[in-house]
Amino acid sequence: MLANFHTPRSENALVWNLIYPLAQPSISFKQLTQIRPLWGVVAPPDYDDALRPFYWGFDVLGERLPGLDEILTVIDGEGPQTEVDLFLVGKTTLIVVEAKHLSTLGRCSRYAHGRCPEIHDDSNDLESACRYWSVPQAAFSTELEFGERPEFGGDSPPCDRHYQLARTLLVGRALSGKLERELHLWMLVPGKRWSSFERRWQDFAERIRDDELWRRMRVLAWEDVDRPSTSGSALHSG
Repeated sequence: MLANFHTPRSENALVWNLIYPLAQPSISFKQLTQIRPLWGVVAPPDYDDALRPFYWGFDVLGERLPGLDEILTVIDGEGPQTEVDLFLVGKTTLIVVEAKHLSTLGRCSRYAHGRCPEIHDDSNDLESACRYWSVPQAAFSTELEFGERPEFGGDSPPCDRHYQLARTLLVGRALSGKLERELHLWMLVPGKRWSSFERRWQDFAERIRDDELWRRMRVLAWEDVDRPSTSGSALHSG
């Protein structure tokens, strides 16, 4: 991750360079929600919250977001852990942000390489089943309408197409419960590239079980978030 900071156009560098100047010491939730989204409910809330950023789970002093590691273990088990680009944490609010610049939304690598335990493993061994289908605390189905378990010979299943966003949602939901915060799920993309993400984002959003969470989902353009920092508009709080 740190190596990516040597590439100015990398997503990690862009997240840091965009958010750090705005968070001095925190970001106003109400002001942030006044930015017109590429997708999502336009009306801002009637309350404010001072949002503290955690970049990939760490604050500016290198302190780890409380409870995150425990939740990652529950959700992801012993496999690669979900890396959320940005957490914005207030007294009542938790915004989980997936940031994209040149890359695309992540899919399931096991499915892509013919190693999906639901499709390509015929041992019927429950221990080898995909944890996102078989472990209750980590099941995509608790939050998303993904239909029946994947079957051999079918089209790419939703758990493949929405793998990254689904894991991010599970982490956000578990963390919001632990911290007793209201969950918001946002995505940050270049405005000119929104059309390349729109179809998959909308399909993902339509599968959200919680209508209230759906209303708190947003997609923002990098340049629209950056504009207040260059125009002097106050996103700062506290």
